[in-house]
Amino acid sequence: MERLKSGPTAIIPKDPQPSVDRIDDLARRIITGDILLPKFQRDFVWEKHQIIKLLDSVYKNYPIGSVLLWQSRLELRSENKIADLEIHLPKPDYPVNYLLDGQQRLSTICGAMFWKGENVDSYWNIIFDLRKQEFSHVTTLDDLPLHQMRLNRLGDASSFYKHVASLETLVAKDIAALKSTADKLFNRFKDYKIACVTLGDMSIDDVAPIFERINSTGTRLTIVDLMRAATWSQDFDLVETIDNILAELSIKDYGGIEKKTVLRNMSSASGGGFSIENINNLRNKTIDELKRAAIETLEASKKTVDYLKGQIKIPNDNVIPYLNQFVVLTELFRQIPRPNSEQYKAMTIWFWRSSLSGYFAGWNTGMMNSDISILNEFVAGKEKELNIYDAKPSNDIWIKRTFRSNNAHSKLFAIFLAYQHPIDLLTGQKIDTDKALSWINQKEFHHFFPQAFLKAKGCSVNKINCLANIIFLSSSSNKFITDKSPSEYLLEIEKAAGSNLQEWLDSNIIPNDAFLAAKANDFEGFLTIRSNAINNKILGHADWL
Repeated sequence: MERLKSGPTAIIPKDPQPSVDRIDDLARRIITGDILLPKFQRDFVWEKHQIIKLLDSVYKNYPIGSVLLWQSRLELRSENKIADLEIHLPKPDYPVNYLLDGQQRLSTICGAMFWKGENVDSYWNIIFDLRKQEFSHVTTLDDLPLHQMRLNRLGDASSFYKHVASLETLVAKDIAALKSTADKLFNRFKDYKIACVTLGDMSIDDVAPIFERINSTGTRLTIVDLMRAATWSQDFDLVETIDNILAELSIKDYGGIEKKTVLRNMSSASGGGFSIENINNLRNKTIDELKRAAIETLEASKKTVDYLKGQIKIPNDNVIPYLNQFVVLTELFRQIPRPNSEQYKAMTIWFWRSSLSGYFAGWNTGMMNSDISILNEFVAGKEKELNIYDAKPSNDIWIKRTFRSNNAHSKLFAIFLAYQHPIDLLTGQKIDTDKALSWINQKEFHHFFPQAFLKAKGCSVNKINCLANIIFLSSSSNKFITDKSPSEYLLEIEKAAGSNLQEWLDSNIIPNDAFLAAKANDFEGFLTIRSNAINNKILGHADWL
């Protein structure tokens, strides 16, 4: 069946129009602007192995699924690039075909066949090995062995045949086989056909639910992607709105907050709650209601950032123990833009208690709904505390938990250590806690009992890396300690500190008894004493003793 005609007078049929199209033609229609990617589509999300798998399927003539287009005269905002390639914009009033399903696949074909060859690390720097008959990514722009053909030669017939001709210069017995394989590759990508269905004469309101449904399988869309489609209009783009909010927060190093976190707050700001069910109800809101929710979310989020940086001393979003704490705080600041001293105190106690108890580790719908009710009662003055947390932890939590960058208790522990204004135990210099809490490489975090020393004693990795064995220490001091036993290097600390020893130890939450246990190389004793001290100090900070 012929594809639908274009032009200002072309009639758009009402019924879906099936067709079978060459994949090369579809790719070229994208480059020329006949097929556009609407803004409500998600970004390209495939990994390199998925790209290779699709190309291999085409080469082997395996089915790769169908494509869904929507032909319309509506001038929707659309991407002007696909797979790093510029797309020609269509003429005004001409019907165009918006790609609803098949973005990842057609982006892959476009990128592989028409890549400009400028970025060595590009996803589209792909070759086909004519001997192995395999696709792979390469990390060079230099000339390759002739049996390895860059895939973007398939988009330019003259470049392809020039490469095939150069195979004659090889001193090899398989030249004929290489040329035959090259012809097979070229013809496969030129002639491979794919089923295509084109929708016509439908409004954006009718198309959005179709887009949601067809994208519910495969590489699944996130709730943000789905709600972008469900709420999209020419005057409102959910992802752009969230990106603008995050751009504002990035000024204060909080731009890494997840989009879903912001979406939860937009849901609550629009009169709903934090759950996926509440978020889904955003589709029933007007554009003005969504815009108002976004404005309120931005203002409240900025207050949350100021609070976390100023009151809790969290310099960036990487160190927030649980991102959903940001959700609750933002809703609090939305409803109470200027908390009084008692409200601030209650919020701070809630932050420490919810972090300690691990409450947000399993934040489900029931908990979200309960928390909204508790929050609303607090805002109304019916409750003096925010009782949103679990029971207080036991002392040994600091022995059971290991130091990891994605661990909430590791982040909490680091924040609380920074509160103590820690001093380097060998130099007496104050630790740059802002640098340490950048959380990029954790170079300022080291073991009090050296790893090498404990490994030689047969200690388990988890016990070696437990939080109670972690302190702030400069890299130079750590290099000095290396694999020395505590009984050996602690003598150097005593000499360096002199009368300031207890002050230096206190700044790292190391009681004198723990220090004495370490001098005796008593690892278990040290951990027990220090773990108790850490827990009691944090519980006191959380008003939880």
